[in-house]
Amino acid sequence: MKFMKSFSVLILLLGIVFNTQATPQKDTVKVLFVGNSYVYYNNLAQMIGLITDSIDTKLLCRKSTAGGATLTEHWNGAKGLASRKVIEKGKFDIVVIQDNSMWPIQHPDSVFFNGERFCNLVKQSGAKPYIYNTWARKKTPETQGQINAVYEELGRRNMATVVPVGNCWAKAMELKPDIELFHPDGSHPSPLGTFLIALSFVKKITGKLPAKLPTVYNYIDKDGETFRIMQLTDEEIRFCMQVVQTVIP
Repeated sequence: MKFMKSFSVLILLLGIVFNTQATPQKDTVKVLFVGNSYVYYNNLAQMIGLITDSIDTKLLCRKSTAGGATLTEHWNGAKGLASRKVIEKGKFDIVVIQDNSMWPIQHPDSVFFNGERFCNLVKQSGAKPYIYNTWARKKTPETQGQINAVYEELGRRNMATVVPVGNCWAKAMELKPDIELFHPDGSHPSPLGTFLIALSFVKKITGKLPAKLPTVYNYIDKDGETFRIMQLTDEEIRFCMQVVQTVIP
């Protein structure tokens, strides 16, 4: 009887081991976005998480954002922001910083000054700083080079990783001029624009993109209810993946 009991326990333990081995655990990376509406439009943080459900690294994203916020406002705690405290207490692996979309053009010195302060704070917290290199507005595509130059220099000065979203955006419009990446205001991203942004971050952070992605993206809220973030076509998904793979090899 004692032998049978011990044997049953052994079988149970072996079953647990085999089940654990059959279901590989995902690596998780905690990411914080410090920025503004270019982050919260179309639920970028949630989209990144949903895309990484299809690869072996899950990006768990949070955000500290306010409409039109500059890095100065983030640093000083304006607009109800508590970004510095969130960075210090959050135990993140990566912190992505992004200034107001016009600041690289109008106030590059402010981008350099406050970007350096945030990069230093991020490193002190044990995380890695990433730079969200944004896109030119629809009416002024010629400013993309200036935006890139400021963010690339910020990254170089602070040994921070630059995510070249603006270059992905420009490449997509070069290959398909009629693509609708913009919201009607000509500044913010459309849902397809947000999808392209999300792919850019996934590729830059994890080094890979999924082999295949679903066309419908639903998210579960804190009450267990689902809401649809966006729905895409297979053609749109393939095109955006091609662009990102080209720009971020």
